[in-house]
Amino acid sequence: MDHFHYRAGELWAEDVPLARLAARVGTPFYCYSSATLARHYRVFTEALAGLDATVCYALKANANRAVVATLARLGAGADVVSGGELMLARAAGVPASRIVFSGVGKSRAELRQALRAGVMQINVESEPELMALEREARALGRVAVVALRVNPDVDAGTHAKITTGKSENKFGVEWTGARRLYQRAKSLSGVRLAGIAVHIGSQILDLAPFRDAFVRVRDLIVMLRADGHAIDRLDLGGGLGIPYDGAATPAPTPADYGRVVKEIFGDLGCRLVFEPGRLLVGNAGVLVSRVLYVKEGATRTFVVVDAGMNDLIRPSLYDAYHAIWPVREPRADAPLREVDVVGPICETGDTFARGRALPPLREGDLVAFRTAGAYGAVMASAYNMRPPAAEVLVRGRAFAVVKPRKTAAQLFADEKLPKWLAAPSAAKPRARRIKAGKAGTKKSRQKRAR
Repeated sequence: MDHFHYRAGELWAEDVPLARLAARVGTPFYCYSSATLARHYRVFTEALAGLDATVCYALKANANRAVVATLARLGAGADVVSGGELMLARAAGVPASRIVFSGVGKSRAELRQALRAGVMQINVESEPELMALEREARALGRVAVVALRVNPDVDAGTHAKITTGKSENKFGVEWTGARRLYQRAKSLSGVRLAGIAVHIGSQILDLAPFRDAFVRVRDLIVMLRADGHAIDRLDLGGGLGIPYDGAATPAPTPADYGRVVKEIFGDLGCRLVFEPGRLLVGNAGVLVSRVLYVKEGATRTFVVVDAGMNDLIRPSLYDAYHAIWPVREPRADAPLREVDVVGPICETGDTFARGRALPPLREGDLVAFRTAGAYGAVMASAYNMRPPAAEVLVRGRAFAVVKPRKTAAQLFADEKLPKWLAAPSAAKPRARRIKAGKAGTKKSRQKRAR
């Protein structure tokens, strides 16, 4: 359930009509619903009732500071994968004691940043990273609390570009090698291996891969405890999928997911950490765009909108489906026509939908790309020197522009020309002057004679 609905013939975000926002902000723009964020967070946490659970929102899904702050005020921690995300989480009000630092390629500077901040946990993904963290922690006189991320070699059945739990993926330590690393860590003074972390991918629409991975992780914890290691926390990552309105497979509910977690880990006595991202923010956002032209091609009809793949790259990158709703509510008996919805960028890949059955659209109409709150604005770029879409947060009847649209001039305002290009006179090479009479110089006449 979300809070985008038709009312009096228009599409509203909570108690604000999207057409009013378009008139105020211009298009394209992202609109996020505070009520939807709150509802999704509440539903997920209620599914974990009875567990010692910490929910750390994965900033990579949507890093707008207002979105992060909204979830932080509800009690969410943060899962970060870069030093920049760590800074943002702290700026949004997330306490360091509720931050998990994940990621397969943390730099030495990022490790030091996490240690100085005193984050709750660092998820280590390789033996070299473990040793680098040991050195940095000892140099700072700190002890890093670590969860070792294991790769359970489980196929999540999701898109190849967002699966992370198979043996050929770059993430985590092979699960059979975890016992050796735990044994080695006993001699280290800068790190304390306190738990196991696992994350098998994103947009998972089947609970079976979760169950398979969780059973394997449970067996590993039992073995590690038998070896004498104190395992007091378990990070189960995120990845639970959401409906994109075009998915053939319905998404399992958080309650379904919670039952699997309780069945497998309810008696282990571990503090559980979860890292939902898309689940919390995906359906909490839409991208609103305006129709520029309706173009009749030789074999297809193109609806050209002012949003591009630089604003929402998911259809181009993942062949992702996003439902497209006219902002003006169509008649119940409106005829549908198959069209391609495309953007203005000079790429054939700048296509949001092919052969999509939509009600009649005209130049100037507004459309909303649904389920755009995750991996939308956060993956935007300024390709073709197009300023990315503005971002708006709605709360009841109130709204605020939480990320203004930049001007084209602002996109390159911080670029500098080198000295040889900055001074106009320096850009012109000095021409060699040759004095020659009508018949040429004496030397040239001699050359011609030879």
